[in-house]
Amino acid sequence: MRIATVTGVVTATVKDVQLVGHKLLVVDITDAQGTVLEPSVVVTDVCGAGVGEQVLVASGSAARLPAGSSGIATDATAVAIIDEISLGS
Repeated sequence: MRIATVTGVVTATVKDVQLVGHKLLVVDITDAQGTVLEPSVVVTDVCGAGVGEQVLVASGSAARLPAGSSGIATDATAVAIIDEISLGS
């Protein structure tokens, strides 16, 4: 899993039937300190995240395992909203 910050929402009125009812987020993949490693990645959302929140993003085949994203065409899914990140000693 990777850490990401939600920066926006994607609205698509015409889409694959499997995506109907699924929220799509724009996220920046970051490191634990918040440095952007990969900007503007679109992910499906199964945890109800909003703009400004940090999330955990599952990618690849793991992105299709959560109940809310099972069987849909997605490369990445926000699976948890991060409460806190603690580093070091």
